[in-house]
This record gives sequence, C-alpha cells and structure tokens, in this order.
Amino acid sequence: MGRKTDHVPERTCIATRETHPRAALLRFVLSPDGEVVFDLKGNLPGRGAWVKPARDALEEAVRRRAFSRAFKAPVKAPDGLPERVVSQLKEAAIATLSLARKAGAAVAGFDKVREALRAGDVAVLIAAVDGAEDGRRKLLALARAANPGAMLVETLDSRELGLAFGRERVIHAAMKPGGLADKFLQLARKVAGLTNGRVEPVAISRPEEMEKNGR
Repeated sequence: MGRKTDHVPERTCIATRETHPRAALLRFVLSPDGEVVFDLKGNLPGRGAWVKPARDALEEAVRRRAFSRAFKAPVKAPDGLPERVVSQLKEAAIATLSLARKAGAAVAGFDKVREALRAGDVAVLIAAVDGAEDGRRKLLALARAANPGAMLVETLDSRELGLAFGRERVIHAAMKPGGLADKFLQLARKVAGLTNGRVEPVAISRPEEMEKNGR
C-alpha cells in the first residue's frame, strides 16, 4: 500500500483564479455593514474570499469587483486595503518575533546572530530592509556555511524589528527552529508578496545576486 499523505486544503484566488494552499492566501470576510474585512487568523465566521498575497492581485480584486462576485452581494472595499493588510500582517509578525524572544528562541544584534549561526541553530535569518549591506553579506556567508537550510527574511525595517526586541532599532535577528519560526515565515511570505520584500533560502541569497538587484 502507498503511504497516506496529509491533505492540504486549497482555495482559489478570486483575482487570478490560481489555486494555492489555503494557509498561503489572504482570507477576507464581509462585515455586517457590507465592508470587506481582512481575516488575519483565517477563522472569522461567514463566507470567505481568498486572494493571493500580491499587491497587484489584491488591487485587481478591488478594481474588478471580484469581492462582490465572491460574496454574491454589493460590498465596500475600504480605501487603502493593501496598506491595511500589510499593517496587520507586520503587527502579527512583530508580535510573533517578540514571543520568540521571550521564549529564548530569537536573538538580535550582529554578535548574537553570528554566535547562533556558528552554533548551527538558526532557522530564520532576519535582516532589516534598511540595514547596511556589509553586515548582511557577512552573516549570509556564515549562514550558508553553517545553516544552509535557513531562510532569509527581509520584510521589516530596523524600527519595526526593534519593536519586537524592546529596542529603538534592530538590524540583524535570528530565530531558532520551531513553531514560532514557522508562523513568522508564513506571515513574512505574505508581507513580502505585498511589499516586494524577500523571503528565500539563504543558500540562494548570494552577495553577487544582491548587488545585481541593487540590494
């Protein structure tokens, strides 16, 4: 007998008509007054409408009245919906990173991140989008050598990262493997899709590629 595989629930994006795992999509519901509401945790009651986490897909869903078709009713999409979604996702990512810090599963600062990388205990390497290139390049090189399976995340700026660690600003951070790292990555991928950020394996984050892309 073949091995039984876990079923991954999928949904179709109302803008692109592409099918993706449900957890990778943005879910929206309709409020009692007919306004489109982003369902951050994916558990609000009522019919859901699913959108690919990409700014152009979300803007197209609004422009082409895809929400009205999905809910089979007239709807109101609030002004600045993409920005509202990004704000909520970032807040959730920062809160998740803060929980990891309190649990001893996340560190910040160049030296502490370097120590964690050398110990081979990093699942997520986080770089502030406004950080200097030199430090990022050095930590990436170490990550590729000692933590080739880690993911590089560039979706938050230094002020936003600082909020997670109770500091004014943080440039470099790292998370140990575990549920909080998995949750952070899921949120970061959605932010990246909406903001042109980056979430990718450190193994393919080569300095020469970063320079080619102007990063």
